[in-house]
Amino acid sequence: MKPLKLLVKPPNILKAADRSYKCTIGRGGVSKNKTEGDGCSPAGTFPLSLVLYRQDRLPPPNTKLPLLPIQKNHGWCDDPGHEDYNSLITTPHNGTFEKLWRPDKVYDIIVVIDYNVDPIIPYKGSAIFLHLNSTPPRTTEGCVALGTEAMFEILSKATPDSKIKFSEA
Repeated sequence: MKPLKLLVKPPNILKAADRSYKCTIGRGGVSKNKTEGDGCSPAGTFPLSLVLYRQDRLPPPNTKLPLLPIQKNHGWCDDPGHEDYNSLITTPHNGTFEKLWRPDKVYDIIVVIDYNVDPIIPYKGSAIFLHLNSTPPRTTEGCVALGTEAMFEILSKATPDSKIKFSEA
């Protein structure tokens, strides 16, 4: 079986196998010169490495990707000057970070996209995820957001060899 390849086509389509899904991407579109805080999704092809999920709200997704339940003290460091930049952290934490345990449902499922990971380059961008859409759907700060049904469908076909490609418009 061939690994699942996801293709993000601006402004709002994600293709997976023989299906197309509505999605939202970064408010700045897709850029090959992504920087921290620019609101762009990064151009290129990247592995999907980990699925984080809220086990108090959802069952574990059916996927071959590694799963990790989100804890109340989980965050993602977005502080370019910190050694934990672009990494999962636990709070309290002395750098700036995004809380992963949120009152809305946007981060009930997070698929970590391995952008800016090997090596991690400060200011190149952090916390690039595939996550759930807001209600109503709106652009992200660089991530890809999908509906819940689409997310579960994609995860059921995803493997550790799956990749996501962001193409510039």
